[in-house]
Amino acid sequence: MDTALKLGCVVMAAGNARRFGENKLAAQLRGRSLILRALESVPAELFHSVVVVTQYPEIMRLAKEFHFAAVHNEHPDWGISHTVQLGLTELRDCAGVLFLVSDQPLLRRESVAELAELWKRQPEKIAALAHNGVRGNPCLFPARFFPELLELREDHGGNTVIRRHEEDLVLLEAAERELTDVDTPQALKEIEE
Repeated sequence: MDTALKLGCVVMAAGNARRFGENKLAAQLRGRSLILRALESVPAELFHSVVVVTQYPEIMRLAKEFHFAAVHNEHPDWGISHTVQLGLTELRDCAGVLFLVSDQPLLRRESVAELAELWKRQPEKIAALAHNGVRGNPCLFPARFFPELLELREDHGGNTVIRRHEEDLVLLEAAERELTDVDTPQALKEIEE
């Protein structure tokens, strides 16, 4: 690993999933839970450290099975900004941090690796997966944006920072299905079809 470009990853797995009606990360797609699929999509060998931020004890245990650090979010009701802050606080010494949501069950490990490699070629930029030029997740932020990320409040995430710095964004094209997130049981069912 290039120590000059030490890279961290935050797996965001703390939400209440109100629209889903239950812990959607435990929902199954083809016999594997959404959270298991998310953790499997992380090419751990590319990261100095991987931190899973969650409110769920069972996800903390699963993170440890992957040898990822687990951070308990006691206040998921404070919004996504709190998850971002908890994860980023663990990774402040990194040159860049990738934020990966846990509800994109078709995200490929290879795409995450390609995104990390793209960022390493342009480490001053924010890098994100996209389809047809439309940005999606995950997104990777260089350290110069950490102060802005740490200032986010309530349910404002990295999108808020990206909108302020569109000129600093590079996109990596990915298949639309990889960027599809699952917010409802119906959306999960549609992915299965």
